Amino acid sequence: MSMIDIAALADIPREGARVVRTPQGCVAIFRTATDQVFALDDRCPHKGGPLSEGIVHGTQVTCPLHNWVFDMATGQAQGADEGRVATHAVQVRDGRILLDAARLTSRAA
Repeated sequence: MSMIDIAALADIPREGARVVRTPQGCVAIFRTATDQVFALDDRCPHKGGPLSEGIVHGTQVTCPLHNWVFDMATGQAQGADEGRVATHAVQVRDGRILLDAARLTSRAA
């Protein structure tokens, strides 16, 4: 797996997010209160809301437009809502966030 160094963990506030712009679309990088990091497409499948502007709670994020909730580990919508957001492999190593470059590249195929 080819990983790209995208930021320091400290660059993302706890229970916050940052956006990585790629040729295949934007990826939202989330940091939880316990320093877990997740990467998802920055687009809610419901109405296209920017998930990076949503509310992070536990390992879930709530879309800022219509309150859809997604599990950040699986990308799956929770509750009565149906749908899924693409997730991307991400790691934290020595305080740096690494994103799977191959996964981003393969999305264009």
